[in-house]
Amino acid sequence: MSAPLFLVDALPDGERATLAGPEGHHAATVQRLKVGEQLLLSDGRGATATAVVTGVGRSMLELQITGRGYVAPPDPRLLVVQGIAKADRAELAVQAMTEVGVDEVVPWAASRSVVKWRGERGERAWQRWVATAREAAKQARRAWLPTVTPAAGTDDVVARAGAAAAALVLHEQATEALSRVALPAAGEILLVVGPEGGVAPAELSALENAGAVPVRLGDTVLRTSTAGVAALAVLSVRLSRW
Repeated sequence: MSAPLFLVDALPDGERATLAGPEGHHAATVQRLKVGEQLLLSDGRGATATAVVTGVGRSMLELQITGRGYVAPPDPRLLVVQGIAKADRAELAVQAMTEVGVDEVVPWAASRSVVKWRGERGERAWQRWVATAREAAKQARRAWLPTVTPAAGTDDVVARAGAAAAALVLHEQATEALSRVALPAAGEILLVVGPEGGVAPAELSALENAGAVPVRLGDTVLRTSTAGVAALAVLSVRLSRW
């Protein structure tokens, strides 16, 4: 089993370090790491360090840093505009997309989104997406923590699509296959995934006018919680990430 990864605000400068706070509690109390075991540290922005546990305290670990590294940010960058769906499906989508390698997730308040993020309820929902992405990044041993932006409206999504190196919309009536659509060598690839009710005609038209290309995965229609994950897998292979 590979060494577990813990996220820190900044990597320690010296050869000795202390892992405290929520991450230290998780390492010492939940995972029960022992003296001599190895772990990984990351700042979520590409910098990494390997370490060995030299001491265990109450909700904290003493560490010996044994190596350092840096993972360059991926290019092209993969951004998924995810239509806001019911909580369990939405968080499942964020979790799986993070594990697969998404670089940024934009919650989209689409016209057919059943769930509406408003006020404190919307803030809590967004925080759950952020927390889900963080935990999934740790599970996947990712050096880069994906960004989860606040909820965006359709006008914001259209603007992002127009600025991207490539914008793709998953749609069941598209004739272009995701496996064959042209992809840029660099920049941002934006992928739009609709909510449970799909992308409305007016939204699709606005995205196409901004330069987005409707694409399909195959003959079947996937749930909103799995469509983005499947599309990211296709893109990861095509971009030689996998």
